[in-house]
Amino acid sequence: MQRVSFGILFAAALAVAGCQSTVKQTAPTAQIVIGVAGPLSGDLAPFGAQLRHGAEKAVADVNAAGGVLGKQLRLEAVDDRCDPKQAADVAHDLVARGVVFVDGHFCSGASIPAAPVYHAAGVLQITPGSSNPALTDQASGGTLFRTCGRDDFQGRFAGEWLAEHETGKRVAIVHDRSPYGAGIAAMAKTAMNDGGLREVLYEGIAAGQSDYGGLVNKLKRAKPDVVYFGGYHPEAASIVRQIRAAGVAARMLGADALETTEFAKLAGDAANGVTFTSLGDARKQPEAAQLVDEFRKSGFEPEGYTLYSYAAVQLWAQAVAIAGTTDAAKVAQTLRGAYWNTVVGPLSFDAKGDVAEQRYVWYVFSQGNYDVTRM
Repeated sequence: MQRVSFGILFAAALAVAGCQSTVKQTAPTAQIVIGVAGPLSGDLAPFGAQLRHGAEKAVADVNAAGGVLGKQLRLEAVDDRCDPKQAADVAHDLVARGVVFVDGHFCSGASIPAAPVYHAAGVLQITPGSSNPALTDQASGGTLFRTCGRDDFQGRFAGEWLAEHETGKRVAIVHDRSPYGAGIAAMAKTAMNDGGLREVLYEGIAAGQSDYGGLVNKLKRAKPDVVYFGGYHPEAASIVRQIRAAGVAARMLGADALETTEFAKLAGDAANGVTFTSLGDARKQPEAAQLVDEFRKSGFEPEGYTLYSYAAVQLWAQAVAIAGTTDAAKVAQTLRGAYWNTVVGPLSFDAKGDVAEQRYVWYVFSQGNYDVTRM
């Protein structure tokens, strides 16, 4: 594989634009339509905002550098509310609007029903946040990628850590029954059990509830030292608040769907000490320094999946410039054939479209924010 740098590729994009506009030196009027899809409303809207801001900034930067294939990009944003049926509907809507690429979706439960719609229409998809293994394991056609990791990698990382560092302790595992939450909890359980540690409670909850008194009572009886939660930040915040109020002092651990300061706002003081796994903080990548500064000057903190969404558009634009076409199959072949320097660091993809190297670390919440911690 060749290594392709951000600067070289934007130069290539400009060169292509220049070659195609030799006869007429006016600004191109034709546009290439791409989409971004995620939860723009509802309790997971903070993640939708991350995806949308990342995509909008990437499109603005690509267009400022000359566009793609001599054309400017136009971004269409749609709200799937992380609902499977709505995700399929908005996927059909994006196809009807003529998109050739989609940056999204966020929730695995949204990407899984949307992906076949895009594949059938010849639309390339790169998700910044859908991490359920089934998404790429079951995909056909090879035009689906992700810039995030996989739940089986992340769950295994957490489960092995629990088995190694919590030997002899009482561990409860709770999940929200979503493809993301249940999948990552199941993998953490398997890895932890394989390491010789068994859970004292394994429990699914209904997402979107305000009262988790039934779960709290079960946890009080189980007397765990640690609660590992597979699910999204609103439920995690409700649960940690309620168990603290009930006198349950168990440490709470989670996964990358807690990677938003909204969790701390919802959980209040109970957020302090809550830890979660995620890939390295992209904001600390040297390649992202200028971009992070630009986001902050605009009043938006590019936490969580913002830069992974930016990287999705960045990767697609770079691959199109090299492939010389927006044809999904040809762009996908190009993406698999190189190492890419992106704002989230160097990326390469395996045959399934997954990131080839995934390294997880622990983060801890303190005083309304989170940072990497040694566990």
